[in-house]
Amino acid sequence: MLYLDKLLSQLAYPLGLAIGLALLALLLMLRGWRRGAAALLSIGILWLFLWSMPVVSDRLRASLEERVKPEPIALIPQADAVVVLGGGIRGATPRRPDPDLGQAADRVWHAARLYHAGKAPLIIVSGGSLPWLGERQPEADAMLAFLVDLGVPAHAILLEGRSMNTRENALYTAELLAREGHERVLLVTSALHMPRALATFRAVGVSVVAAPTDFEVIAEPPHPLRWLPDAAALADSTRALKEYLGWWVYRWRGWASSL
Repeated sequence: MLYLDKLLSQLAYPLGLAIGLALLALLLMLRGWRRGAAALLSIGILWLFLWSMPVVSDRLRASLEERVKPEPIALIPQADAVVVLGGGIRGATPRRPDPDLGQAADRVWHAARLYHAGKAPLIIVSGGSLPWLGERQPEADAMLAFLVDLGVPAHAILLEGRSMNTRENALYTAELLAREGHERVLLVTSALHMPRALATFRAVGVSVVAAPTDFEVIAEPPHPLRWLPDAAALADSTRALKEYLGWWVYRWRGWASSL
């Protein structure tokens, strides 16, 4: 199911859908249906162009990030534990012995800040390793190493290294919390991912307080360049569409509450 979910989601994203329409247009062209082929190819190009515009990408991401607000650490309440979700660090490999910090590594840094501010006596790191990535350290282990470097003692960190998606983050963390006798947690993840993560954790009965980080969208003055296609904007749009698609699928499966 994990491989099937990955395949179907790739086909639904802008690049995958545009390529699919282009291949279908080629098939129609070979069969002599030139008008239909031209129409499909035009739709694919326009669809790709739409999600490649920075102005569209920013608006889409902002629609998710605006659902949660950044809070000064002093105003964040106390909890039994900080739960930080994977997605920001790549685990070590035989050829690269150190973890690789990604764009969303702010998650781990923010969790360390919350711990040092005394908001919780424990950090739970949740994240495994996807099977198609080969021999790679679970992300939970990579986050552990980073947190220790940030001054968090190892005895204050619990590892959940089995999960491979947000649903499993919630399920396996809930099991760990029940076993340890903890209830209320501060949930740390990127602002873009926080709405779906909150809905998923609440669906399994975890009492969570959002502690978002890694806010991406900032107000920028109008400029003609923001209406031109950009590869980074396409990638950003895809990540936001992934969140909406993931939430719709989770809702359909009964894995998430409403956003």
